[in-house]
Amino acid sequence: MARKRTSAVEDFIVVLSRLPWWASLLIALVSWLILHPIATAPVAPPVALKPGDMGGILTAQLWRTLAMFGQYLIPFCCLLGAIGSIAARRKRKHLFDSVKTATQPARTIDGLSWQQFEQLIGEAFRKQGYSITETGGNGPDGGVDLILRKHNEKYLVQCKHWRSLKVGVPVVREFFGAMAAEGAVGGYVVTSGQFTAEARAFAEGRNIQLIDGGGLKRLMVRHNPTTPVAEPERRQAAPQPQAPAEPLSNRDGMQIDMPYRFIECTKCGRHAITAGG
Repeated sequence: MARKRTSAVEDFIVVLSRLPWWASLLIALVSWLILHPIATAPVAPPVALKPGDMGGILTAQLWRTLAMFGQYLIPFCCLLGAIGSIAARRKRKHLFDSVKTATQPARTIDGLSWQQFEQLIGEAFRKQGYSITETGGNGPDGGVDLILRKHNEKYLVQCKHWRSLKVGVPVVREFFGAMAAEGAVGGYVVTSGQFTAEARAFAEGRNIQLIDGGGLKRLMVRHNPTTPVAEPERRQAAPQPQAPAEPLSNRDGMQIDMPYRFIECTKCGRHAITAGG
């Protein structure tokens, strides 16, 4: 099927929509601050026109004309890109929640297109605290689909659609080559199917994590909280019951039951027995 042709402006908006919405607005502000002074700068007529000055004058006028249109066109495209980024973010969140809360998540994943499957995986990793960059891939089940960043480290993700019931070692070997070319410290190959024994053996010791159907379910329910869990309230321990005191005895050896107690005389320092609790 032939790829639909798009204009440069449409491609620019698509690229912007893959960025965070605030990044698009920041580009819009920077472009305005750069292009607006160029577009509004007065053009001073040359005092004496020389043969070699004509090219410079035409170039300056061309830049002024481009800046005059660009100061409005680029921020407008950035605004559309920010709106598209917000809409896509909500769409991915809704897709993730619908799969997570489905009574049969496996069947729900089976009904997704390959684009939706990649969006689902990206949202799952985003909830783990990764920043996500969508590369667009090379079509269904082709190339690196996601670039993850966390703690200044780079990871790659390749998503294999559910139709790939068995992912073999050629896919993992090719992915390992892409990791080396991109300088990634690790990578993930995700499928709702299974991996062959040869693929698992090749991934061992190469910082490649293979996530199959069972691992995908765990990835969907696992989360990384952004706020620390509050410690449980500390309660004071209940006073422990004390053993009854042994009965007192006087000098003659006669036991004296409580509630009698000894008191000390403040004048002579002698002890005496008196009643009291």
